[in-house]
Amino acid sequence: MQRRIFAAVCGGLIALASAGFSTQVLADEAPDALVMRLSNETLAAIKADPSIKGGDIAKISALVDSKVMPNVNFQRMTASAVGRGWREATPDQQKRLQEEFKTLLIRTYSGALAQVSDQTINLKPFRGSADDKEVVVRTEVRGRGNPIQLDYRLEKAGATWKIYDLNVLGVWLVETYRAQFAAEINAKGIDGLIATLAARNKSGGSQG
Repeated sequence: MQRRIFAAVCGGLIALASAGFSTQVLADEAPDALVMRLSNETLAAIKADPSIKGGDIAKISALVDSKVMPNVNFQRMTASAVGRGWREATPDQQKRLQEEFKTLLIRTYSGALAQVSDQTINLKPFRGSADDKEVVVRTEVRGRGNPIQLDYRLEKAGATWKIYDLNVLGVWLVETYRAQFAAEINAKGIDGLIATLAARNKSGGSQG
């Protein structure tokens, strides 16, 4: 991946992390409105905070820990990435998988924050209906170079929407990790996957 693509991915991931950036979750907020609000708030937060823009792991981790829950179903994201092995995992293993996966995402993409500068978000026409329980909101990140596709999958949770996956240039995040995780589980089991993720996180993650 090119560095500007990493910046777009990072922007999407940090949007997930800072989904609770506002003081409250807005009930009945349309999914496309939600994505635009979070995207704009996220870009503003990154540009305004040199430590976040510089990829400060502790600062980003604190943001994730305090803000991720209101608008993101991170358990579903992790479960989908782990695949059928998730159902075989114990509650403790599931908890550890979520923790290590979150850390992996933060460490993998935090370095790209330095690339966030003059980007803006353009919302593509939304085709959802009032009866939908799951939707895709499609956006483009515009800045230097060609626009970058950045789409979000959301689910209806009561009166609010929650994000559970994102897509950059036609590649869904969860699917990308699912293949990697399946290989680890087949070779080493759930505990082996957890150990591999923990080792990658200690070494600073991977941008491969």
